[in-house]
Amino acid sequence: MNEQQALDGFAALSQPTRLRIVRMLVTAGADGLAAGAIASALDGSAASRVSFHLSNLEKAGLVVSRRDGRSIVYSAIFPALSDLVAFLMRDCCEGHCEVCDRAIDLFAQCTGRPQVVDEPKRRRFACT
Repeated sequence: MNEQQALDGFAALSQPTRLRIVRMLVTAGADGLAAGAIASALDGSAASRVSFHLSNLEKAGLVVSRRDGRSIVYSAIFPALSDLVAFLMRDCCEGHCEVCDRAIDLFAQCTGRPQVVDEPKRRRFACT
């Protein structure tokens, strides 16, 4: 991911409704959610407003749409979201690996991988 792609992604996520939509789509997984379901979950937001936000997220490369019958279903693009996190973490720490501990623990919980408890291994993982 280059700097412009990261800026586009973070700009799209910097709006509260779009951030809520992405979090919903991440929770929905690969199946995604229909645009109508997203609007309903956003306290009945107008379809045009939700469409505007979904279009912005799609242009930023964070979500993808597909037609399913009469509905348009949106899904998070997980590699793109992972790339955003990796972009931030790529040069992290400057030798202070403990600042990444919380992120590493959250990733371990999310992926079902065991948490690293051996401090030297954790430091190598966090700082590479």
